[in-house]
Amino acid sequence: MIKKNLVLILFTGVILFSCKDDPPNFVFILVDDLGWADVKCNNSESFYETPNIDRLAQRGIRFSQAYSANPVCSPTRAAIMTGKHPNRVNITDWIPGNDRKDRLLLGPQDRHELALEELTIAEKLKEKGYKTYFVGKWHLGDEGFFPEDQGFDVNLGGHHRGSPPGGYYSPYKNPKLTDGPEGEYLTDRLTDESIKFIDQSSDDPFLLCLAFYTVHTPIEAAKKHIEKYNLKRRDLTVEEVPHRKEGDGWTKLLQENAEYASMVAAMDENVGRIADKLEETGLSKNTWIIFTSDNGGLSTLYRQNAPTSNGHLRAGKGWCYEGGIRVPLIISGPGIVGPGRLAAEPVVSMDYFTTILSIAGIDHNPNDGQNLLPLLKGEGTVNRDELFWHFPHYHGSAWKPGSALRKGDWKMVYFYEDDRSELFNLADDPGEKHDLSDIYTEKAGEMKKILESRLAESGGKLPIPNPDYITQ
Repeated sequence: MIKKNLVLILFTGVILFSCKDDPPNFVFILVDDLGWADVKCNNSESFYETPNIDRLAQRGIRFSQAYSANPVCSPTRAAIMTGKHPNRVNITDWIPGNDRKDRLLLGPQDRHELALEELTIAEKLKEKGYKTYFVGKWHLGDEGFFPEDQGFDVNLGGHHRGSPPGGYYSPYKNPKLTDGPEGEYLTDRLTDESIKFIDQSSDDPFLLCLAFYTVHTPIEAAKKHIEKYNLKRRDLTVEEVPHRKEGDGWTKLLQENAEYASMVAAMDENVGRIADKLEETGLSKNTWIIFTSDNGGLSTLYRQNAPTSNGHLRAGKGWCYEGGIRVPLIISGPGIVGPGRLAAEPVVSMDYFTTILSIAGIDHNPNDGQNLLPLLKGEGTVNRDELFWHFPHYHGSAWKPGSALRKGDWKMVYFYEDDRSELFNLADDPGEKHDLSDIYTEKAGEMKKILESRLAESGGKLPIPNPDYITQ
């Protein structure tokens, strides 16, 4: 049956337009730990194949410089829900984090839940009669702070854990998701539930947030796709996977993990199922799709052989280098001008809040986001010159407390342990290989002052010396 309303799908990098007469529906697809280079249309040399995501990009707009609000998951998810920088909601680490007490610095104490006082995108849409569905990973608090407490009518699968407690095959051990038949794959199941919501939708407009647990660890192959990628891996004839030293850790430089590739394939297949269902029901004529990720791919660890590689970008999840914060983004929908085009404007997680509400015609405070609608319509651009990130915690990726600022093509990464700044020009050096801080000392100083101002204005908390630290 053809519905009159438009559905907005939020999928890594894609936004769809809505009809003017009827409130649009929204589908927001958030993939966990999916790197910028994990998507074929971003990286022609990718070991992974993503035909459905690539097809979405052909119908929408693909962003080459889309960023997550933070290099780890919970802060970015809070930013998406509220349109606020993670500093403002005091969630700057994954929940509950792992701030060790045997390091030089102690990370600041941040919240372990998204405060109920924060106004979420779901709550704003409900003011105008939207039905709101959440499917998948939440990771923004325990009992009392679940999706159903933050504006969602239905929650399937969202609880306090950041990785699937039972793995990717039933039984899931998930308090918010009943087990399926033996052999059922979690990524398939979450899509099945999402399709049920689409089929059951009435004349009320709706928001569907589909937050896949994949491709987060544990890396568990999708059996349907593993044989294909085992053969591809064999054809690589790689004797030793290349790595680069990154601080105390190692960054993987080659995509070759067949199990991870099969997980990407399963996710891509299910993105295609959602898009096909919207076509089948006629909802695609009034549906927005946004497809994105919560942080960069997991390429850097204390040990070698992380699951993926972020191509030419430096480091990965947990780091404020480009590999940790640049993510895929596709926005597709009716009314988009120039479908298939590539947008190079820097955009960030907070932008989705005000963009969705602007498309829906709902009055709101834009908070820290920018309205991307003029860009999507070909009527303007993003009026922003600066972005900043704050991750003042240690992380299992070998990251040490730090922050970063991008202003135009310049980017500074600052580390608190040794009061050290690195300066890069992303136009000339997108891989951040050449630290220019000793050459452009005035620029480095200027950038640091701006960063300090942004941190102070947003309420960013800083790490402090550890009085119990013993120098080895």
